Amino acid sequence: MKLIVDSGSTKTDWIALDERNELIIETQTQGLNPQVLSDQILEERIINNYDLYKPRKEVSQIFFYGAGCGTQPPRELLAKVLTGIFPNAAITVKEDTFAAVYAAADPGSESIVCILGTGSNCSYFDGSSIEQRIISLGYILMDDGSGNYFGRQLLRDYYFNKIPTDLAKILEASFDLSSETIKTNLYKKPNPNTYLAKFARFLIENKDADYSQGLIKKGLNLFVKNQVLQFENATAIPIHFIGSIAHYLKDELTQVLTENGLSIGKVLRKPIDGLVEYHRSFS
Repeated sequence: MKLIVDSGSTKTDWIALDERNELIIETQTQGLNPQVLSDQILEERIINNYDLYKPRKEVSQIFFYGAGCGTQPPRELLAKVLTGIFPNAAITVKEDTFAAVYAAADPGSESIVCILGTGSNCSYFDGSSIEQRIISLGYILMDDGSGNYFGRQLLRDYYFNKIPTDLAKILEASFDLSSETIKTNLYKKPNPNTYLAKFARFLIENKDADYSQGLIKKGLNLFVKNQVLQFENATAIPIHFIGSIAHYLKDELTQVLTENGLSIGKVLRKPIDGLVEYHRSFS
Protein backbone atom coordinates (compact mmCIF):
# COMPACT_ATOMS: atom_id res chain seq x y z
CA MET A 1 0.00 0.00 0.00
CA LYS A 2 1.24 3.49 -0.91
CA LEU A 3 0.20 6.66 0.95
CA ILE A 4 0.25 10.05 -0.78
CA VAL A 5 -0.16 12.94 1.64
CA ASP A 6 -0.73 16.65 1.11
CA SER A 7 -0.55 18.54 4.39
CA GLY A 8 -1.27 22.18 5.11
CA SER A 9 -1.39 23.82 8.49
CA THR A 10 -5.18 23.50 8.65
CA LYS A 11 -5.89 20.07 7.17
CA THR A 12 -4.14 17.07 5.65
CA ASP A 13 -5.41 14.97 2.73
CA TRP A 14 -4.42 11.27 2.62
CA ILE A 15 -4.82 8.96 -0.38
CA ALA A 16 -3.91 5.26 -0.28
CA LEU A 17 -3.24 3.33 -3.49
CA ASP A 18 -2.92 -0.43 -3.81
CA GLU A 19 -0.31 -2.26 -5.91
CA ARG A 20 -2.38 -1.58 -9.06
CA ASN A 21 -2.55 2.14 -8.23
CA GLU A 22 -6.25 1.87 -7.43
CA LEU A 23 -7.60 4.20 -4.77
CA ILE A 24 -8.49 2.27 -1.61
CA ILE A 25 -8.50 4.95 1.13
CA GLU A 26 -9.34 8.63 0.98
CA THR A 27 -9.37 10.43 4.30
CA GLN A 28 -8.39 13.62 6.11
CA THR A 29 -6.75 14.67 9.36
CA GLN A 30 -5.96 18.00 10.94
CA GLY A 31 -2.92 19.86 9.64
CA LEU A 32 0.53 18.42 10.38
CA ASN A 33 2.92 21.36 10.32
CA PRO A 34 6.10 20.29 12.17
CA GLN A 35 7.20 23.90 12.57
CA VAL A 36 4.37 24.68 14.99
CA LEU A 37 3.40 21.26 16.41
CA SER A 38 5.21 18.89 18.77
CA ASP A 39 5.89 15.27 17.86
CA GLN A 40 3.22 14.19 20.37
CA ILE A 41 0.53 16.31 18.69
CA LEU A 42 1.61 15.18 15.23
CA GLU A 43 1.36 11.55 16.30
CA GLU A 44 -2.04 11.99 17.97
CA ARG A 45 -3.52 13.62 14.88
CA ILE A 46 -2.52 10.65 12.75
CA ILE A 47 -3.31 7.71 15.02
CA ASN A 48 -6.72 9.16 15.89
CA ASN A 49 -7.74 8.45 12.29
CA TYR A 50 -8.89 4.83 12.28
CA ASP A 51 -8.72 4.54 8.48
CA LEU A 52 -4.99 5.19 8.70
CA TYR A 53 -4.17 3.45 11.94
CA LYS A 54 -5.82 0.11 11.18
CA PRO A 55 -3.74 -0.76 8.05
CA ARG A 56 -0.56 1.00 9.28
CA LYS A 57 1.61 -2.15 8.97
CA GLU A 58 0.52 -2.71 5.38
CA VAL A 59 1.90 0.63 4.20
CA SER A 60 5.11 0.18 2.18
CA GLN A 61 5.65 3.74 0.92
CA ILE A 62 4.72 7.23 2.11
CA PHE A 63 5.13 10.35 0.01
CA PHE A 64 4.48 13.27 2.36
CA TYR A 65 4.31 16.87 1.16
CA GLY A 66 3.74 19.42 3.87
CA ALA A 67 3.72 23.01 5.07
CA GLY A 68 6.60 23.64 7.46
CA CYS A 69 8.83 21.04 5.78
CA GLY A 70 11.16 23.45 4.02
CA THR A 71 14.23 22.69 6.13
CA GLN A 72 15.85 19.50 7.36
CA PRO A 73 14.98 19.48 11.12
CA PRO A 74 11.18 19.56 10.67
CA ARG A 75 11.41 16.99 7.88
CA GLU A 76 13.38 14.70 10.19
CA LEU A 77 10.86 15.22 12.99
CA LEU A 78 7.95 14.30 10.75
CA ALA A 79 9.78 11.30 9.30
CA LYS A 80 10.45 10.06 12.84
CA VAL A 81 6.77 10.37 13.75
CA LEU A 82 5.67 8.59 10.55
CA THR A 83 8.20 5.79 11.06
CA GLY A 84 6.84 5.15 14.54
CA ILE A 85 3.31 4.73 13.18
CA PHE A 86 4.06 3.03 9.85
CA PRO A 87 7.03 0.75 10.71
CA ASN A 88 7.25 -0.99 7.32
CA ALA A 89 7.14 2.09 5.11
CA ALA A 90 9.88 3.83 3.15
CA ILE A 91 9.22 7.50 3.86
CA THR A 92 9.85 10.59 1.72
CA VAL A 93 9.11 14.03 3.21
CA LYS A 94 9.17 17.18 1.06
CA GLU A 95 7.78 20.66 1.50
CA ASP A 96 4.37 21.54 0.08
CA THR A 97 5.95 23.49 -2.78
CA PHE A 98 6.70 20.18 -4.52
CA ALA A 99 3.07 19.09 -4.24
CA ALA A 100 1.91 22.35 -5.77
CA VAL A 101 4.33 22.03 -8.69
CA TYR A 102 3.54 18.36 -9.32
CA ALA A 103 -0.19 19.12 -9.31
CA ALA A 104 -0.29 22.34 -11.34
CA ALA A 105 2.75 22.66 -13.57
CA ASP A 106 3.03 21.14 -17.03
CA PRO A 107 6.18 19.02 -17.44
CA GLY A 108 8.58 20.61 -19.89
CA SER A 109 7.01 24.07 -19.60
CA GLU A 110 8.17 27.03 -17.53
CA SER A 111 5.83 28.45 -14.92
CA ILE A 112 5.67 30.02 -11.49
CA VAL A 113 3.74 28.03 -8.91
CA CYS A 114 2.33 29.73 -5.82
CA ILE A 115 0.61 28.61 -2.64
CA LEU A 116 -2.06 30.85 -1.14
CA GLY A 117 -3.78 29.02 1.69
CA THR A 118 -3.23 29.18 5.43
CA GLY A 119 0.32 30.26 4.50
CA SER A 120 1.92 31.39 1.26
CA ASN A 121 4.91 30.51 -0.89
CA CYS A 122 6.22 30.81 -4.44
CA SER A 123 8.56 28.78 -6.68
CA TYR A 124 9.85 28.82 -10.24
CA PHE A 125 9.56 25.65 -12.32
CA ASP A 126 11.80 25.45 -15.41
CA GLY A 127 9.99 22.42 -16.80
CA SER A 128 11.98 19.85 -14.86
CA SER A 129 13.36 21.34 -11.64
CA ILE A 130 12.16 23.72 -8.94
CA GLU A 131 13.85 26.91 -7.77
CA GLN A 132 12.81 28.63 -4.56
CA ARG A 133 14.82 31.75 -3.85
CA ILE A 134 13.21 32.91 -0.63
CA ILE A 135 13.16 30.73 2.47
CA SER A 136 9.95 31.33 4.37
CA LEU A 137 10.28 32.58 7.93
CA GLY A 138 6.70 31.59 8.70
CA TYR A 139 3.47 33.26 9.61
CA ILE A 140 4.85 36.01 11.87
CA LEU A 141 7.29 37.57 9.39
CA MET A 142 6.09 36.42 5.96
CA ASP A 143 3.06 34.67 4.41
CA ASP A 144 1.80 37.77 2.57
CA GLY A 145 -1.65 37.29 1.05
CA SER A 146 -2.33 34.12 3.03
CA GLY A 147 -5.20 33.23 5.32
CA ASN A 148 -3.16 33.97 8.43
CA TYR A 149 -1.99 37.29 6.94
CA PHE A 150 -5.58 38.39 6.44
CA GLY A 151 -6.56 37.19 9.92
CA ARG A 152 -3.70 39.10 11.50
CA GLN A 153 -4.62 42.30 9.65
CA LEU A 154 -8.31 41.94 10.50
CA LEU A 155 -7.63 41.60 14.22
CA ARG A 156 -5.25 44.56 14.19
CA ASP A 157 -7.75 46.73 12.33
CA TYR A 158 -10.55 45.68 14.67
CA TYR A 159 -8.61 46.60 17.79
CA PHE A 160 -7.37 49.86 16.22
CA ASN A 161 -11.00 50.71 15.27
CA LYS A 162 -10.24 50.78 11.55
CA ILE A 163 -13.05 48.48 10.43
CA PRO A 164 -16.33 50.18 9.44
CA THR A 165 -18.99 49.82 12.12
CA ASP A 166 -21.35 47.63 10.09
CA LEU A 167 -18.58 45.16 9.22
CA ALA A 168 -17.24 45.22 12.77
CA LYS A 169 -20.66 44.09 14.04
CA ILE A 170 -20.67 41.15 11.60
CA LEU A 171 -17.17 40.22 12.76
CA GLU A 172 -18.26 40.39 16.41
CA ALA A 173 -21.24 38.13 15.70
CA SER A 174 -19.02 35.58 13.95
CA PHE A 175 -16.08 35.26 16.37
CA ASP A 176 -15.15 35.58 20.01
CA LEU A 177 -13.01 38.72 19.86
CA SER A 178 -12.17 39.07 23.53
CA SER A 179 -8.52 39.87 24.11
CA GLU A 180 -8.09 36.84 26.38
CA THR A 181 -9.45 34.43 23.77
CA ILE A 182 -7.24 35.88 21.07
CA LYS A 183 -4.09 35.85 23.19
CA THR A 184 -4.77 32.33 24.43
CA ASN A 185 -5.08 31.05 20.87
CA LEU A 186 -2.02 32.93 19.67
CA TYR A 187 0.37 32.31 22.56
CA LYS A 188 -0.78 29.23 24.45
CA LYS A 189 -2.45 26.86 21.99
CA PRO A 190 -0.95 24.97 19.02
CA ASN A 191 -1.43 26.19 15.46
CA PRO A 192 -1.66 29.97 15.97
CA ASN A 193 -1.31 30.37 12.20
CA THR A 194 -4.38 28.22 11.62
CA TYR A 195 -6.30 30.20 14.23
CA LEU A 196 -5.50 33.45 12.40
CA ALA A 197 -6.45 31.94 9.06
CA LYS A 198 -9.97 31.21 10.29
CA PHE A 199 -10.69 34.93 10.16
CA ALA A 200 -10.08 34.97 6.40
CA ARG A 201 -13.57 33.50 6.03
CA PHE A 202 -14.93 36.88 7.08
CA LEU A 203 -13.15 38.61 4.21
CA ILE A 204 -14.33 36.03 1.70
CA GLU A 205 -17.95 36.21 2.86
CA ASN A 206 -17.87 40.03 2.87
CA LYS A 207 -15.43 40.61 0.06
CA ASP A 208 -17.62 43.09 -1.83
CA ALA A 209 -17.29 45.71 0.92
CA ASP A 210 -14.86 48.54 0.22
CA TYR A 211 -12.86 47.75 3.36
CA SER A 212 -12.55 44.07 2.40
CA GLN A 213 -11.53 44.87 -1.15
CA GLY A 214 -8.85 47.22 0.12
CA LEU A 215 -7.37 44.65 2.47
CA ILE A 216 -7.57 41.83 -0.08
CA LYS A 217 -5.83 43.88 -2.77
CA LYS A 218 -3.16 45.05 -0.31
CA GLY A 219 -2.33 41.48 0.74
CA LEU A 220 -2.31 40.07 -2.79
CA ASN A 221 -0.15 42.94 -4.07
CA LEU A 222 2.37 42.33 -1.29
CA PHE A 223 2.55 38.69 -2.30
CA VAL A 224 3.02 39.52 -5.97
CA LYS A 225 5.69 42.16 -5.37
CA ASN A 226 7.64 40.19 -2.73
CA GLN A 227 7.30 36.73 -4.21
CA VAL A 228 6.19 36.49 -7.83
CA LEU A 229 8.14 39.45 -9.21
CA GLN A 230 11.42 38.16 -7.77
CA PHE A 231 11.61 36.05 -10.93
CA GLU A 232 12.82 38.10 -13.90
CA ASN A 233 10.65 36.32 -16.49
CA ALA A 234 7.45 36.40 -14.41
CA THR A 235 5.60 38.49 -17.00
CA ALA A 236 6.35 35.97 -19.75
CA ILE A 237 5.11 32.71 -18.18
CA PRO A 238 1.89 31.51 -16.50
CA ILE A 239 1.44 31.87 -12.75
CA HIS A 240 -0.32 28.87 -11.17
CA PHE A 241 -1.94 28.94 -7.72
CA ILE A 242 -2.81 26.30 -5.16
CA GLY A 243 -4.88 26.89 -2.02
CA SER A 244 -8.21 28.01 -0.62
CA ILE A 245 -7.39 31.74 -0.59
CA ALA A 246 -6.47 31.65 -4.28
CA HIS A 247 -9.59 29.62 -5.02
CA TYR A 248 -12.08 31.86 -3.23
CA LEU A 249 -10.40 35.14 -4.22
CA LYS A 250 -9.68 34.16 -7.82
CA ASP A 251 -11.34 37.27 -9.29
CA GLU A 252 -9.34 39.62 -7.07
CA LEU A 253 -6.18 37.63 -7.70
CA THR A 254 -6.68 37.78 -11.47
CA GLN A 255 -7.15 41.54 -11.29
CA VAL A 256 -4.00 42.08 -9.21
CA LEU A 257 -1.95 39.91 -11.55
CA THR A 258 -3.27 41.74 -14.61
CA GLU A 259 -2.42 45.11 -13.06
CA ASN A 260 1.13 43.85 -12.58
CA GLY A 261 1.46 42.58 -16.14
CA LEU A 262 1.16 38.92 -15.14
CA SER A 263 -0.91 36.04 -16.52
CA ILE A 264 -2.88 33.72 -14.26
CA GLY A 265 -2.66 30.02 -15.00
CA LYS A 266 -4.34 27.18 -13.13
CA VAL A 267 -6.05 27.84 -9.80
CA LEU A 268 -6.58 24.68 -7.74
CA ARG A 269 -8.13 24.63 -4.31
CA LYS A 270 -6.00 21.65 -3.24
CA PRO A 271 -3.35 19.61 -5.04
CA ILE A 272 -4.09 16.07 -3.88
CA ASP A 273 -5.78 14.88 -7.10
CA GLY A 274 -2.95 16.10 -9.30
CA LEU A 275 -0.44 14.72 -6.83
CA VAL A 276 -1.97 11.25 -7.05
CA GLU A 277 -1.86 11.35 -10.84
CA TYR A 278 1.78 12.41 -10.70
CA HIS A 279 2.69 9.38 -8.59
CA ARG A 280 0.60 7.04 -10.70
CA SER A 281 2.54 8.16 -13.77
CA PHE A 282 5.82 7.12 -12.17
CA SER A 283 4.72 3.71 -10.91
